[in-house]
This record gives sequence, C-alpha cells and structure tokens, in this order.
Amino acid sequence: MRSHYCGELSGKHIDQEVELCGWVHRRRDHGGVIFIDLRDRAGIAQIVFDPDRAESFQTADSVRNEYVIKITGKVRQRPEGTINKDMPTGEIEILGHTIEILNKAKTPPFQLDDDHVHDDVKLRYRYVDLRRPVMQRNLQMRSKVVKHMRDYLDSRGFLDIETPMLTKATPEGARDYLVPSRTHPGNFFALPQSPQLFKQLLMMSGMDRYYQIVRCFRDEDLRADRQPEFTQLDIEVSFMDEADITNLMEDMVRHLFKESLGVALPEEFPRMTYAEAMYRFGSDRPDLRNPLELVDVSDLMATVEFKVFSAPAKMDDGRVAALHVPNGSKLSRKEIDDYTNYVSQFGAKGLAYIKVNDTAAGKEGLQSPILKFLPDEVVAEILSRTAAENGDLIFFGADKTRVVNDALGALRNRVAQDLDLLNGEWAPLWVIDFPMFEYNEDEKRWESLHHPFTSPNITDIDAIKANPGKTLSRAYDLVMNGTELGGGSIRIHDAELQSAVLELLGIGDEEAQEKFGFLLDALTYGCPPHGGIAFGLDRVVMLMVGAESIRDVIAFPKTQSASCLLTSAPAAAGARQLRELGIKLAKSNKPDQ
Repeated sequence: MRSHYCGELSGKHIDQEVELCGWVHRRRDHGGVIFIDLRDRAGIAQIVFDPDRAESFQTADSVRNEYVIKITGKVRQRPEGTINKDMPTGEIEILGHTIEILNKAKTPPFQLDDDHVHDDVKLRYRYVDLRRPVMQRNLQMRSKVVKHMRDYLDSRGFLDIETPMLTKATPEGARDYLVPSRTHPGNFFALPQSPQLFKQLLMMSGMDRYYQIVRCFRDEDLRADRQPEFTQLDIEVSFMDEADITNLMEDMVRHLFKESLGVALPEEFPRMTYAEAMYRFGSDRPDLRNPLELVDVSDLMATVEFKVFSAPAKMDDGRVAALHVPNGSKLSRKEIDDYTNYVSQFGAKGLAYIKVNDTAAGKEGLQSPILKFLPDEVVAEILSRTAAENGDLIFFGADKTRVVNDALGALRNRVAQDLDLLNGEWAPLWVIDFPMFEYNEDEKRWESLHHPFTSPNITDIDAIKANPGKTLSRAYDLVMNGTELGGGSIRIHDAELQSAVLELLGIGDEEAQEKFGFLLDALTYGCPPHGGIAFGLDRVVMLMVGAESIRDVIAFPKTQSASCLLTSAPAAAGARQLRELGIKLAKSNKPDQ
C-alpha cells in the first residue's frame, strides 16, 4: 500500500512520486492550504494539499488527529525559510495528489505530545501511548539490542535453546506464580523465576554454550526497575572460569553499545571486590561517574563520649562513615532536612553534618550541632581524612553497617544528581568476590547471597562449614552507571559440595531430594565445570535509551500493583474453570466480597 515510510524521505527523494500510509499527527489550515503531518513508526512527513485538487482538498479538510490515511504525492523542496532542522524530514514536503481515509478515529484520550499524562491513563490506552515517537524509538531500540545480542552469541557458537515455562518451584528469593494443574488435582506448576536449573542441565547434556531470550516471573513488590514478568538474556557455558566468562561478556557488551548506540566502551572494564565497593560507596552497584565516596571514621568515633557515634563505632556490625560533599555548604537547612527524611527510608535515625566555612579558624570556622560533642583532635582528623575544604559539607551516618551503607550509599547518588556532579556518560564495572552466604537474623539461619548453586571460592567443605560468613563465592555482577545489568557465577559441579551447601542452608537430604533430586542425580553422571550469567534485557534497554522506568521499554507492562489496566488482568475465573481445577475460593477472596 506504500512506497516509503514517512521518516525515510529526504532530499534525495525530491521529484519522486510516493505513496505513504500512517496516522494524522497534526492537521493545520493555513490560509486555504492544508498541512498534514503524517506519522508512522519511522517518523513524520509533512503533506501539503492545495485547493487546486478539489476532491483531495475536501477530504484533507475533513481528517482529524489519529485518522489512518493513505496519500500519494510528489516530494519537493520546502520553500526558503520553512525548513525545519529539528525534523529528519524537515528539508522536504510532499505535495498531496490523492488522499484516502482508511479509518476514522475518535478524539484520543490524550495528546501524543503531552508530557504530563498520568501513567494510569497511558497504560489504560497503551495502544495510543505506543504511538508516541519516544515509545516507537524505545521499542525499536529494544528490537535492535536483541538482534545484536543474538548476532554476537550466534557467531561464537552459542545455541539458542528454549526451557520450560511450566516447571517446579525453586528457591530464587521471591514468591512464585503458581499454575494449578487440572490433570494432577491438588498439584501446581510454577512459572520460572529463571531457567537456572535447566540451563545447568543443558551443560550436563553436553550443549557446551547456551543462550535464550527468556521470560521470567517473580511475584514480588514492584518498583521502577521491576515487573512481575520480565525478560532476560540467559547464558551458560562449559569449561570456562570466571575470567573467561567476564571477558567474553564484556566484549559482547562493547559490541552491543557500539552497534546499537555508536558508543565505544573501555577496552577493559574495571573490577572491584564486593568488600571494596561497600566500603567506598555503600553499594554493590556503585555509579563510578559519581566522584563522592564514603570515608570510614569508626576508629575516630570509638573514643568520643557522644554515644550516637561511639556506640555503633564499637559494635562488631556497626559503622560510622562520612560523606564529603564539595561545595556542599550552599545546601540550605531545608535541603538538609529533606535529605534527612530521605535517608530515614533506609533505616537511618538521623543525618548529622558539618559545614566547613573556614578551616583556618578551627572549630570556629565550622557549623554543626554535633561539634560540641567532638574533641578538637577528632574534628581535625575528620577534616584531614575527608580532605574537606572551605565551602564543603560532610554528612555522617552511624548505625549498623548495613543501615549506614544503605543510607549513605543512596544519599551519595541523590546528592550527585541534585548537584550535577556526575562525570562522563558510561561507567561499566565488574563487582566480584561476593560473600557466599548472609545471615538472616530473623530466622537465625544462613542464606545464599545469590542462589544455592553458586560455587564457593574454596572446595574444602569443612572450612566452609566452620566459617560460612567468611566464605566468598565465584560470583560476578556487571554494573553500568549504578544499575546492575547482569549477574552470574561459576556453578557447583560436584554433587557432594552441592549437598553440603544445601545442608548449610538448612535444606536436609529429604527436602533436597524433593526439590532438587533431578539436579543432584545429574551431578553424579559426569557434570563439566560450568558457569553463566543473566542480563536484564529491560534494564539494559532502559539504560541505553535513558528511560526512568522499565515500563517505558516494555510494550505492555503491569502497574505497581501487578495489574494490567489495558486488559483488566488479573480477573476472576469462572465457576466451571475453578471446579475443573479443584479450586474453591475462600469467602474473603471471592470477587464480589
């Protein structure tokens, strides 16, 4: 029905006859001449209809925004002074010959160029929202990214293999979405949180190199970078160690950014241990564009009488840290109070600070409500250790280590954004040497920091059991601009070691056989050393297009409450369906209650 896409036209098409199809983006009547901006997924072209062609002019006069039309016409140079340099097609226009209305449209629920439409309205009319040029570009970029991922992996011998969507619940750290089985009454499938066990089984099957663009499902609380269903690039390889895998994957990411964005990332991504990242930045996904760092002052505060600082400084799991903000003294009391409220959501009970007005004047040159509690020599050492200068500000966090790291790590990012401190455009980083386990204080037991199939960095089972908290894992995360793009690890390929790790996590032999018997059996039939990684596709694309939420790069996303406003899902099931599945709703769960 068409010869070109609207956005493809340029000066090289002048004097050519073209046929175009699309939506009326805007219609304007200028002194008897009608202009129609015609839009398709490639862009916008300006069509001009003049009264000399009475029939087509009359039809053009009747169209309205979002009508679907087809036009024929001749490409011509725009008149002098009317060239629009902000449009790719701005140097040309099409003199319309014929116009056909393919479908009329009601007045849309919002204007496509309105940037202040509520998200609920956009999601309710997602098919209209997706017509916006920014959404068209986002989804085109997503398609391009997937193609470049596939091209790279295909060229390096990876096999694209599908794994089941109906499977068994596994401990991935979130709640499963359950699917009742009609043919096995009382039993349930689980939608996969990841293909973790299946991709390991593929390595045991000799497939050697596997990948999959796969849908995953997690019934968890949502936020900007989470959805109940999401897509990841899943990868597993045999006979590679962590250095091999991370080198291969960063080469893929360089290829991806070069081909998709024309961006040349560094030839070698920096590597940082988990311990260093937490110590310096309070986060295991630090944004290296941000020059601010945490400075530990626990040793200084352990000697002061001010218990707000001295108590956590003396705790085994406590920390006192400072965040030095250059030129931060310009922050008002209200802004500091706002930051205090901000860190409270991470468990911080307050936010102490010192404004540095004149270092030469000693304490007299400083401004802070906590100065009266700190000896002169401690204050002097704080200024020295943070390298604070006149006009700077120092924030303090004092609490359990996790609270301090979470609060100051988040504050570090917030302040850098507010004060425009970020340097550079792209900052990749591998974070390595994660703890193997973390202790759950509420349940008084050890848990896997990643998942229970991650290999420890030592194979001495007795040594691991003797000191789980000191055991490191062979895990690695790729971080870009403070966002975790992907994470993976070398897996346990020894049945005895796998059973020992499960036992340490409180999973006994009987439970292990019930949940993972197929994996444990497979490990005894010749399992190669193997490892892998998974990249969050939605996050990768979100970062590349500069979107604030993964909803902006997913065609039909869910809301914060995991519902679809477009289709009104989830919805009640019919009585017959429920009977067939052997399900009876509790009174409080019935839709009409």
